[in-house]
Amino acid sequence: MFNTVVPKDEGARRIVRDAAYAPGPRGRIDLYTPTRPVGAGLRPVIVFLYGGSWNSGTKDGYGFVGRALAARGFLVAIPDYRLVPKVRYPAFVEDGAAAVRWVRAHAAEWGGDPARLVLVGHSAGAYNAAMLAYDPRWLGADRAAIKGFAGLAGPYDFDPFDGPIASAAFQGAGEARATQPVSHVAPGAPPALLATGDKDTTVRPANSDSLAARLTAVGTPATLRRYPAVGHVGILTAIAQPWRGRAPVLDDVAAFAARVTAEPGSPPGMRP
Repeated sequence: MFNTVVPKDEGARRIVRDAAYAPGPRGRIDLYTPTRPVGAGLRPVIVFLYGGSWNSGTKDGYGFVGRALAARGFLVAIPDYRLVPKVRYPAFVEDGAAAVRWVRAHAAEWGGDPARLVLVGHSAGAYNAAMLAYDPRWLGADRAAIKGFAGLAGPYDFDPFDGPIASAAFQGAGEARATQPVSHVAPGAPPALLATGDKDTTVRPANSDSLAARLTAVGTPATLRRYPAVGHVGILTAIAQPWRGRAPVLDDVAAFAARVTAEPGSPPGMRP
């Protein structure tokens, strides 16, 4: 409903709808691109993974995010993925990996650079994206294309699973620490933008603090942004046109993605 009524950025459009990256109705992906010409080169690519406690959500509800980021000069991919209770960990991470591999295989067809990807996620989607960025099990050699990770209100260090949401999603996962993004950070990890709201009582900002500390310890740049008077949902809705004045989430994510994907010789701060 939110996506239906909120004004969309005019400088972007959806160019692919419901492409199949995996079998089944949840294995579908959409692509968004700027309306202005790409020029001689290929655009960097953002893969956005939405949240919803791993048990809800659809890519069709996040067109406002796809268009907002595409209007900043990126090819943007938004996939669906399988949900709890039909699946549990690691199925939703596996789906994210399959979506990234599909994007790598097809980005150039739509003007995107398959060697310059940034993973962006909100809430449970930020968890999925962080696992893809920092745990090499999921992407293998394709992980080299991940130039950065931007997490919005993400859970990265939350075991033991004593709440109903995490218990349902991670039941039977085995060693709990192995499911945590902070456990897989190693030298050479992609840089991160870790954004959260100081009014978030759903996913505590301490998750971002913990991941930032671990990244910094191995020499990886990690930028922390904590927006005042912003909650768990507000950090996402601030990307929409009517609420951008509440927090510069879109500006921060776009600037981070442009910086980490900048090609050698590009002027500092140049947008893609």
